[in-house]
Amino acid sequence: MMKYLNMKNIYNVLIEQDEDGWFVSDVVGLPGCHTQAKSLDELMSRTKELIVEYLEAKKGKKTEEKFVGLQQLEV
Repeated sequence: MMKYLNMKNIYNVLIEQDEDGWFVSDVVGLPGCHTQAKSLDELMSRTKELIVEYLEAKKGKKTEEKFVGLQQLEV
């Protein structure tokens, strides 16, 4: 598992806060890679750990998705 910690990759993480106050992260480009925590520090720690586990499960394969941006839309 530690071999992926030496790699320097940047992942975009969407963070929301639910109605109960929990912070929820979703890693863009890694389908199903999301977690939650009561604090932002804990959320980032859990998210980093989850990314490493995700890459281990996928054997380090890169995804073809590319983050383009985030835009708000008022309806």
